[in-house]
Amino acid sequence: MKGICKATLAALLLPAITVCAQSPVWRSAAYTVYADSIVQGNRYVAKAISDHELTSDYQSPANLFQSALLSFKFSINGKDNEMPSGMDHHFNCITENGKAITPLIKFGTLLSAKETPGAFLAPNTELLIRVDMREVLKAFKDQGYYTAFNGTKIYKDDFKGLFVAGGAAPLIWDFDNLVNHPELELKDPDGDGIYETTLIMNRFDPGKHTASHWKLTKDISAFPQYHSGFPVSNALYNLSLEEMLNAVEKDSTFRTGREWAGVWTRDISYSIILSMAYLQPQVARYSLMKKVNARRRIIQDTGTGGAWPVSTDRIVWALAAWEVYKVTGDRQWLSDAYTIIRNTLEDDYQTAYDPATGLVRGESSFLDWREQTYPRWMQPADIYGSLNLGTNAVHAEANSVLSRMAALLGKPEGAARYQAVAEQIRKAINRHFWLPEKKYYAQYLYGRYQKMISPRSEALGEALCVLFDIADNQRQQEVVDNIPVMDFGIPCIYPQIPNIPPYHNDAVWPFVASFCTWAGAKTGNEAAVMEGISAIYRPAAMFLTNKENFVASDGDFTGTQINSSNMLWSLAGNISLVHKVLFGIHFGEQQLEFHPFVPAAYSGNRQLTGFRYRQAVLDIEMNGYGNVVKEFYVDGKQTASHHIPAVMQGAHHVRIVLGNTFTGNAAVNKVPELIAPATPQAGYQDGWLKWPRVKDVDTYQVWKNGKLLAQTKDTGLAVAAKGFAEYCIVAKNAAGVPSFASQPVLVADSARVLLAEAETMAGCSLLSYKGFSGSGFVEISTDLNRILKIPVMVPATGKYLLDLRYANGNGPVNTENKCAIRTLMEGSKVLGKIVMPQRGKGEWSDWGFSNSQEIYLTEGKHIITLALQEADMNMNGETNQAMVDYVRLIRINDWQF
Repeated sequence: MKGICKATLAALLLPAITVCAQSPVWRSAAYTVYADSIVQGNRYVAKAISDHELTSDYQSPANLFQSALLSFKFSINGKDNEMPSGMDHHFNCITENGKAITPLIKFGTLLSAKETPGAFLAPNTELLIRVDMREVLKAFKDQGYYTAFNGTKIYKDDFKGLFVAGGAAPLIWDFDNLVNHPELELKDPDGDGIYETTLIMNRFDPGKHTASHWKLTKDISAFPQYHSGFPVSNALYNLSLEEMLNAVEKDSTFRTGREWAGVWTRDISYSIILSMAYLQPQVARYSLMKKVNARRRIIQDTGTGGAWPVSTDRIVWALAAWEVYKVTGDRQWLSDAYTIIRNTLEDDYQTAYDPATGLVRGESSFLDWREQTYPRWMQPADIYGSLNLGTNAVHAEANSVLSRMAALLGKPEGAARYQAVAEQIRKAINRHFWLPEKKYYAQYLYGRYQKMISPRSEALGEALCVLFDIADNQRQQEVVDNIPVMDFGIPCIYPQIPNIPPYHNDAVWPFVASFCTWAGAKTGNEAAVMEGISAIYRPAAMFLTNKENFVASDGDFTGTQINSSNMLWSLAGNISLVHKVLFGIHFGEQQLEFHPFVPAAYSGNRQLTGFRYRQAVLDIEMNGYGNVVKEFYVDGKQTASHHIPAVMQGAHHVRIVLGNTFTGNAAVNKVPELIAPATPQAGYQDGWLKWPRVKDVDTYQVWKNGKLLAQTKDTGLAVAAKGFAEYCIVAKNAAGVPSFASQPVLVADSARVLLAEAETMAGCSLLSYKGFSGSGFVEISTDLNRILKIPVMVPATGKYLLDLRYANGNGPVNTENKCAIRTLMEGSKVLGKIVMPQRGKGEWSDWGFSNSQEIYLTEGKHIITLALQEADMNMNGETNQAMVDYVRLIRINDWQF
């Protein structure tokens, strides 16, 4: 395949189709939507044969145009510890008789190569990768540990294996998941220190070629039937109903996706909010109760560092439970859900809510693969300390929901309390996240002691701020008008992170597109609604299933790191386009409301029959376009109100006549693919802050204590080591696009830092872990040292930061649920929470720092307590364990810019 250009190869292998003669409903540079078909790039056609049958000739181009230049690096124990971030091995994989072999690569020594123009990776290439580990093994033998490039010591006893990570399948850049891919582990069977693995690169996989034909086979007559003059819309609605039936398991709960078994908290909750609450309310209830533990708290079933409280968006369950109540009016469900939500939020108030900002700590809602949305230097404890837009939007609405539940249950004090918390979060979101120059909200606040803003957009969070009225009317319009939109849809984040393959990065998720489309309809933005509908219909029609995600830059489903067909929240969002956008059906506490939004291109007559609302069954017809209701009839009688009361029973007919006009803007912010610069690597030595040059960057910003100190083209800056300061470097390219901030560099005079060895506070552990300071460490668990008393001699009155150096090898960084949590107290006064997330399965000699708590101490002796309390119960419920090396206290009361 060498020497054939991509365009020529496409012409040879993919003959062009004849473009439809009918007028398009919508067109972009990438594809065109017609009433009965969708055409992508004059190559692929998906066509509705009828309302119950679709065909598609889509084929993933992934095998055809994959570059022969492979990027990869090696990993000990599934960590990014061979070379600095952004420094990868490169190898031109040119085959001979279908095989290729790398040079012998010394671990930690860069292999360089440049791309050969016109060279593509041949399908089914057998690649032998060889790496020289003799220097690492020698260090294990001589010293008992190997020192990685960043100074981290990897102990011989903790060595679990050597892996290879990369961007071309079957390679993955998900370091935390390498251990789950045995083919990516290199072995040394003859013990000579040379590790090897053989991979099949660019494997031809029939799974990359979706079905070419879909025809309805299940009975969907029990659900609302939709008819319009747009066969593609009709057929995709029916396909989604059929996939909804496919998703119901034998125990009457929803399966997350064809490739994702079981009920997951976020997935089920967002799916219920989108459409499952009213289509299958009983299945929705059963599924929600699967995510409640014995303590009547909502389960955080996945997330970084051992789930909750590093991830804190489990509370989206509350929004789903509220939707089920509005649909059913079930008072017992209301009471039960109230108790569960109240218990969950009370724990969150203590552990996740940040009094300094009024915001909620924790990982991005649903974006729970840390390398996909956070800089690589951020440890789980850092992510716990971050403050994310989407997660805060969900918490604001959850508190509002709890307030409304309390009012309905006759609990006025609770209603007032929870509404006050909701307003606090709403105000804090607008105060801390709004970007006036971009006219949308920022992704998150991150860093260590002083937080910085990440100015990326975050699609789900932006949409939720509109839908939950966190933004005022003007800002709602501005968000929808200005959120970045690419040719294939709104990416989860923008701009993209370099050297991270698509999944959350550089990807569109149809369920997120559904919420963005709702936001467009809410603000009256016809252009945004057309973009959203098209971004959902194209992949469903081309792939003939509701996929989990697809690549933002090319629209292909095979290029993302993980994907699933028959994805619950994707199909739920697809269905919602008909019910909640076109017909504008929304559930109130005591009524069913209609706020239809029909783009002009979808004008015409449409019917929705058999729509069930409590004890009523509605047949609804609607004609015209726009978002202004001209006439509204119930059983032939015109009414001024556009709703159906909850007490209505039996069969009824609703007729809606639209006014063929819109109230709102019709603007979208179409943008090209944009990749931010790599994150700088900064350090301090002898009075100088230094960092290596970043590729394609000509300007560096130096931030001190969260504020801009200097802007320079140099790669160093003289700084004083006096007092206390935290520095970060941000790289900006010629277009002004910023990188993530570097890992913060702490510069403080030694007199400000106090260390208290844990083994002086309790009995020293007999476990044989390595890498601790002093003479040992202390184990804390549900049985041992439930209360650890920390004596501290404070030299001067003022503010201090307190954190712990700890180890938690109870699980991998990216899964399981054994984050260690403790309450920090002085006497009976609670000072805050100490969170010690998992750092690697079985890696008990991998030490790091917990989050820090800012506390005020007077001069003299203090006894500070680290205690395990009821609210510190993690999602595991049994294992809540860590090893504590020492307690660190840093004086900060006079830090300044």
